[in-house]
Amino acid sequence: MNTTALENLQAAFPDATCKVVLNSVVVEVQPENLENTLGRLKNEQDFNCGLLVDITAIDYLEYPQQQERRFHVVYTLRNWKTNLLVQVRTPVTDAEEGIPTATHLWESANWGEREVYDQYGIHFQGHPDLRRILNHWQFEGHPLRKDYPIEKGQICFDTDRMENAIRARLVKNGVDETTMKDINTEVMFLNIGPSHPATHGAIRLLVALDGETILANVNEVGYLHRGFEKTAEQRTYNQIVPLTDRLNYCSSMMNNIAYVKAVESWLGIEITERAKFMRVVLSEFYRVLDHMVCLAAALVDMGGLTNYWYLYNEKEAAYDFISRLTGARLTSSFTRVGGMYRDFYDGWQDDLEAHIRGLEKGMGDTLKLVDTNRIVHERTQGVCVISAESALSYGMTGPTLRASGVPYDLRKDAPYYNYDSFDFAVPVGSNGDIYDRFMIRFYEMFESIKIIRQALKDIPEGPINVVDSQISLPPKKQVYGNIEGLANHFKLIFEGVKVPQGEWYDSFEAANGELGFHFVSDGSGTPYKLKVRPPCFYTMGAFAKMVEGNMIADAVINLSCINIIGGELDR
Repeated sequence: MNTTALENLQAAFPDATCKVVLNSVVVEVQPENLENTLGRLKNEQDFNCGLLVDITAIDYLEYPQQQERRFHVVYTLRNWKTNLLVQVRTPVTDAEEGIPTATHLWESANWGEREVYDQYGIHFQGHPDLRRILNHWQFEGHPLRKDYPIEKGQICFDTDRMENAIRARLVKNGVDETTMKDINTEVMFLNIGPSHPATHGAIRLLVALDGETILANVNEVGYLHRGFEKTAEQRTYNQIVPLTDRLNYCSSMMNNIAYVKAVESWLGIEITERAKFMRVVLSEFYRVLDHMVCLAAALVDMGGLTNYWYLYNEKEAAYDFISRLTGARLTSSFTRVGGMYRDFYDGWQDDLEAHIRGLEKGMGDTLKLVDTNRIVHERTQGVCVISAESALSYGMTGPTLRASGVPYDLRKDAPYYNYDSFDFAVPVGSNGDIYDRFMIRFYEMFESIKIIRQALKDIPEGPINVVDSQISLPPKKQVYGNIEGLANHFKLIFEGVKVPQGEWYDSFEAANGELGFHFVSDGSGTPYKLKVRPPCFYTMGAFAKMVEGNMIADAVINLSCINIIGGELDR
């Protein structure tokens, strides 16, 4: 498919440079052609790239292969129907002058371009709200530039009122404050969070209210910003694995697996069959645990504490299996480039089956209480609706996108690890309301358990790591018994796995949607650049669209049902 896509893109854009990189076609265009190229890729039926997956920038200041321009901006686009993945790259002549915005094409460009501006200082001409998003408003400089010192910290001394942003949102929504005052009703402004139990983390929701109805909403994130991408530039590829745990601590091992899968894709590594099955079993097990956290929290916000314990008790018990397997409960760091940290222990299948039966009981007991519950239906059906078209425009993926009726799942549409050989369905909603986002996770959990049981029957014996001295650590006997094994171990630990020079993107169907990693390698054992594409970030960008016109109490439940995870949102 990529060869045909390459030919079509080169014919459509003769002034661009096109090439195939892994599973994507990279199109290099000049800034003056960027807007036209992006517009055609989105709107022309031959391409139909309706999903803007991510936007990032690259600072080539210290790159060994000299570039004509210091900064490049990369737009990652996808035609979800044919799974055509296109990356549009453009050089930036002057960061202050910048390049044209893409916000008139995709809503997701709003937050995506704000992040690039915040981290790299690249302006986007015509952007409606270009301000910082992950770093605080008093931050000076741009931390992902190569000349920004990693140890430099900056403290925020004053709260950002965000008055201009919320009033601009009111105007956009057609609300005239003067008219409201004339009818003896004033708009009330209210902060929910960042220190509030309803936000399930450090997220600030600023709403403009007419009574309890939300007229406008703007959000502030970045409170948990821990410098994942900057830190990754100082670590070897395997040393980054523990950092990925903390992206989404509810399904930590899925982040481990997604990350090493991305590295292995560029290395051209085919991991062993047993390692593939291990990753499938553990990914789906963690998908169930992640969805349980989401549903339990949502039910508490609806007042259903009994349901919380039905789900959370079984989830908590399931961590006993994780602890026996990895030595840790929450953040496992269980994968390695080329395979796994270690194999399953003796008797693991019986333990896993026992925990699965417990999870099924918790899910079944909860469904009995909510499936025909009138209060649940009235609180969720027809509430905080987002259409399929809007969900795609905002860059939503995973359960929240499928709830709006878009049947897109990377396990089906771009299968990896033998997913095409498993029998499972992809649940799809019809209305894009809270009810669909809520129930879709229930059905996904049952499908994940189906996959696990199929994998348990077919998992082969054999090694769990590739046999390659440049990638996998040698056996302990060799390390302790001969100088070659010791030297091999020493170099891999201290210098890391050497990854060929280049740039690529790879993605994974995580619990909340498409979890992607954009790498730039300079040929060393440390990534020159590592950008994570977190599903939560773009879903949160659509939050205002979902809640405006609804009640405050609806917004609280909606936040639970889109399952925002702070570590992934802020990085």
